[in-house]
Amino acid sequence: MGEPVLADRPQVVAQRVDMIDEAGVEAFAKQVEERFGAIDLWINNAGILSPIAKLRDVDVADFRAHIDINLTGVFIGTRTYIRHRRAHGGGGVLINISSGAAWNAYAGWGAYCAGKAGVALLSEVAAVEEAESGLRVHAVAPGVVDTDMQAMIRDCSPDRFPDVQQFLDMKRDGAFNSGEYVGRELLAIAFDPECRITEVNHRLEYEQD
Repeated sequence: MGEPVLADRPQVVAQRVDMIDEAGVEAFAKQVEERFGAIDLWINNAGILSPIAKLRDVDVADFRAHIDINLTGVFIGTRTYIRHRRAHGGGGVLINISSGAAWNAYAGWGAYCAGKAGVALLSEVAAVEEAESGLRVHAVAPGVVDTDMQAMIRDCSPDRFPDVQQFLDMKRDGAFNSGEYVGRELLAIAFDPECRITEVNHRLEYEQD
């Protein structure tokens, strides 16, 4: 775990953290707490897509590694934030980044669909358990954002990922949500009373031009 980046930006604590290292995640949360006090918003966003393959071809070790990052990592981050907020009297907003793959099956995405479905229901459980503490919990599907993960999808053959043409068409048409849009929407959900949502699992609308 690297040293915090504080240098010439005293309002920022930035650090590369392995999300499946519970001690590292908890240590980072403590560093932020010591500098700024209670954390108002926690977003669990770390995730991978591979392996992309039919279930019959997926290696067990690769499946386990995927779930460790995409689901266990979210659990560790969720638990860390719950404990942090309870130490500060409750409240706060927890957002776990979900996906449409939590509700829709894609051939070749067995690990990804399973992990994101787990994130959705894990968030529901956290919301039920922490309702009395005032913690707001949401699993937000941000729509399709043109990240390195999308480039990986477009490089797949139809045999490996039968729905690849859908994503090639989206690239051709530029039909993506921008990172800036997603960031604004998450902040609005967390802090704008007019944009507050009641459901745990939520999908962002497509960005309008």
